[in-house]
Amino acid sequence: MKKTIRLWCAALAAAALTALATLTAAAPASAATLTEVPNFGTNPSNLRMHLYVPDRVAPRPGVLVVVHYCTGSGPAMHTGTRFAALADQYGYIVIYPSVTRSSKCFDVSSPQALRRGGGSDPVGIMSMVDYVRARYPVDPARIFATGTSSGAMMTNVLLGLYPDVFAAGAAFAGVPFGCFATTGGAEWNSECANGQIIRTPQQWGDLVRNAYPGYTGPRPRMQIWHGTDDDVLRYPNFGEQVKQWTNLHGLSQTPTFTDSPQAGYTRTRYGSSGGNAPVEAISAQGVTHNLPVDAAQAVRFFGLDAPAPTPTSSPTSSPPPSPTPSPTVTPTAPPPGTGCRIGYVVSAWNTGLTASVTITNTAPTAVNGWSLAFTLPGGQTITNGWNATYSPTSGAVTARNVSYNATIAPNASTTIGFQASHSGNTARPSSFTLNGTPCTIA
Repeated sequence: MKKTIRLWCAALAAAALTALATLTAAAPASAATLTEVPNFGTNPSNLRMHLYVPDRVAPRPGVLVVVHYCTGSGPAMHTGTRFAALADQYGYIVIYPSVTRSSKCFDVSSPQALRRGGGSDPVGIMSMVDYVRARYPVDPARIFATGTSSGAMMTNVLLGLYPDVFAAGAAFAGVPFGCFATTGGAEWNSECANGQIIRTPQQWGDLVRNAYPGYTGPRPRMQIWHGTDDDVLRYPNFGEQVKQWTNLHGLSQTPTFTDSPQAGYTRTRYGSSGGNAPVEAISAQGVTHNLPVDAAQAVRFFGLDAPAPTPTSSPTSSPPPSPTPSPTVTPTAPPPGTGCRIGYVVSAWNTGLTASVTITNTAPTAVNGWSLAFTLPGGQTITNGWNATYSPTSGAVTARNVSYNATIAPNASTTIGFQASHSGNTARPSSFTLNGTPCTIA
């Protein structure tokens, strides 16, 4: 009974937080509307998905997943925070997941939720991200997550499980990845909530590393917010999150930079003194669990307030003047037993289409440098591509990695895409080979 009361207290406190944000946030001046998306993909815990696409989407939009508090919902986060209003200004796309279980709390405690691809809420949220990536020319280097209370916990989980997808996160009044782990199906962990789980930086980092064994790539940047008087998820959780994320980045616990962005707030940065530091932590003196959500500062930390980098190739109506330079990483011959799987999603209209191609390495060893060969159906011609270089633009095409996605770890994926014109045939290629090895098609 005591655990249940505490759970509802957390929910109600976070709900008050969002109500406060609603009073201070201006309504978006836009004709764009929040839209529910059914059947968005694999969804083991029956989440709901709401999507906000601004009227003017950036040419290479970023994606922001905004995760609600206990008893909340995606629509409540849409109206109660300024992330949609800022999307109108900067052209990124916002995903709002909603829990349907009775507590309306996200699963950040079960073994399934704390293992990459293990099931539960993280898998459903990843399906939402994949849905958007398949339908818009998303910049894969600009996918982010943020949330408050239960949503802040899920932000830590998403970045821990999917470091190859999320570039950064902002957690408002949360706890470290794995802190809320329970057995027997309980959703609430009083020991963690009360700030009584104290670990070394290495131990916290190992919890994340063990959730995705074999991953050796970069870790997402993290922005951590907490009130010193938080009476629901107590203040020691702030320092434990700092330990975890500095360890994952291989950083010292000593700040590189300290300032006060506003009265009563202390900001520390680790690994860099600039605004894009690997870890940024903001402590709010005297603030309870009703911590205001500073959407503008989160968007600034993500870099969503700046234009997206130039695409790897641009639309053209005439042949390029010179061949595309070779990638910096040379493809290596696949070792014996290498396997691959291709997911291919087409969105077509009149005489055009976009294709999202997900390459999964099903082998036990990493692929270092890759080329994906396939033959486009007759009448299809690539006019623009992202996350790979494409040559030629029709017929037998080879897509080659760019610098930031050259390595595909075992059981990991990378997603590329292109826009093409067509003369009526919008079918997908019949076969694919990765570094000369035939792939299965999902």
